[in-house]
Amino acid sequence: MEINNKSHWETVYETKQPSEVSWTQENPKISLDFIRETNLGKSAKIIDIGGGDSKLVDFLLEDGYENITVLDISENALERAKIRLGKKAEKVTWIVSDITEFKPATTYDIWHDRATFHFLTSDAPINSYIKIAQKWISSFLIIGTFSDKGPMKCSGLEIKQYTETTLENQFQATFEKLKCINEDHITPFETTQNFIFCVFRKR
Repeated sequence: MEINNKSHWETVYETKQPSEVSWTQENPKISLDFIRETNLGKSAKIIDIGGGDSKLVDFLLEDGYENITVLDISENALERAKIRLGKKAEKVTWIVSDITEFKPATTYDIWHDRATFHFLTSDAPINSYIKIAQKWISSFLIIGTFSDKGPMKCSGLEIKQYTETTLENQFQATFEKLKCINEDHITPFETTQNFIFCVFRKR
């Protein structure tokens, strides 16, 4: 089952609170560190792929970033984020789309994806994602997936695990790996999920 199961994600975000889903992060530290380390400045065009109701956008706004887009397959997820942000939500571009069918209107300086790519488990959607990334990223790709020590499933769906090498291999035609780190994400239920997080630069 692929991530384009829109009804699955609409139901998740309609029925579960942040404390009831494993991916919730109070402080997305690694994502923020990687974004800051690009040194692109506050006017950089940033897109958060599969951002859902993640708090990354809150921290980016607080940091003074001026050009933020959040994309998610679930309209419910984005509505939840907008309600949380209140008036600040007007500073953000919100896009409801399956990432494999995304048709950008602009290139992005920083493409951030924590835990969307690993839901693509067969060649066709993986290749669609990579082609879109190759065309529409101008500078940096920041991507986090479950590692080979992480879970096999998330939210009841199969995922594809990656190592530093296999993740690099997916993107190496167009992107140069700068840095990878493993992260133990502690879920709201006090379980541990191991991620591989990499930052790449467009060649």
